[in-house]
Amino acid sequence: MSKFSVVSLFCGAGGLDMGFEKSGSFKTVWANDINTDACETHRTWSKAKVVDKDIKDINFNEVPNTDVILGGFPCQGFSLAGPRKIDDNRNSLYRFFAGLVGVKKPHAFVAENVKGILTLGGDGKILEAIIEDFSDKGYNVLPFEVNAAHYGVPQDRKRVILVGINKELEYTFKMPDAFEYTLTLEDALRNIPTPNEEDICNAPYSSRYMSRNRKRDWNEVSFTIPAMAKQVALHPSSPAMEKIHKDLWKFGEGITRRLSWQEAAAIQTFPPNLIFQGDLISKYKQIGNAVPVELAKVIAVALKSSLDEAFKIKNKNKNLVEVGV
Repeated sequence: MSKFSVVSLFCGAGGLDMGFEKSGSFKTVWANDINTDACETHRTWSKAKVVDKDIKDINFNEVPNTDVILGGFPCQGFSLAGPRKIDDNRNSLYRFFAGLVGVKKPHAFVAENVKGILTLGGDGKILEAIIEDFSDKGYNVLPFEVNAAHYGVPQDRKRVILVGINKELEYTFKMPDAFEYTLTLEDALRNIPTPNEEDICNAPYSSRYMSRNRKRDWNEVSFTIPAMAKQVALHPSSPAMEKIHKDLWKFGEGITRRLSWQEAAAIQTFPPNLIFQGDLISKYKQIGNAVPVELAKVIAVALKSSLDEAFKIKNKNKNLVEVGV
């Protein structure tokens, strides 16, 4: 069975790409990120051509035509430029993603973003402008607010997934319902070996860190895995934190430590044999920036189903036209 080909922008270590490939229906052929360590990590597991380069220096002609384009464009520029100024220079990363979709005309695209995009610009005007922009480029786009914990990921991680289907297919994507089960920290970490000290961030705990609870128990899902090493949550073996005042907590009696990078990777549902490249700070950053692999797989399976159904309907309609019905 042939697989849908994929281009991945802002690919990082490849959580989104890996989930799509794990579904068995997609193959990443070209990927790009500006982070050298992330590109090296991506190369350790994928056979894609991984381009370590600032996306602003890439010409559309360098990017192959594929069935699907994946990515997660930053949206900081929108808050500065205003909701209707999609083409503002401060939105250059978004403009490349959207521009590439408009030129290459894939069957579909998937973009992951932070939950804040729903309200950015006030009353969701920026998201409306983005959807309108992609509509003008020929895509039916739907945003889905998801929590990774509802899809086989042992972590509270709320994100917005934008899925666009080429209007020529006359179909829209359907996000699967939440799973009936939830994976916990115990599920994620039970087979992870005790880490070495050099695999755990031991930076001082800042006032920001101590402003709220950072500990969840074995039978709970993890807090969101962040990209900043020193903000990573505590290991569930750590004693419970105690609230002293508003926005001020303290550690309980006993040994307290953060999650190691291997444990953070397991919570992000990366395979245990994946070795992240770079120093400790870089490893945490790659892991925290990634889309959880299992969430990506869920999206991929649903997209495959949507595309199959879209082509089935399109071919049926084509046959009806040919026979004059």
